[in-house]
Amino acid sequence: MARSKASARDALMKVQRQREELAAEEARLRESAAAELGKVMLDCGAEAIEPSQLRRLMVSVQKLGLDETLKRISRA
Repeated sequence: MARSKASARDALMKVQRQREELAAEEARLRESAAAELGKVMLDCGAEAIEPSQLRRLMVSVQKLGLDETLKRISRA
């Protein structure tokens, strides 16, 4: 018996399912990464940093890049 070719609609639905599965996996991994980063913050005593300050710090690091930020910090 010959197999029928998958229609474009079937292929699209498959891609949409995969996209939903990937989105769920991304959300799970983001939660896991946040928990890991939270542990790092607790280990180094950074829990005293205000959330708004931490947000500003991270935005600045992203703009400069991690390597450039570390270079500038190490010079201080």
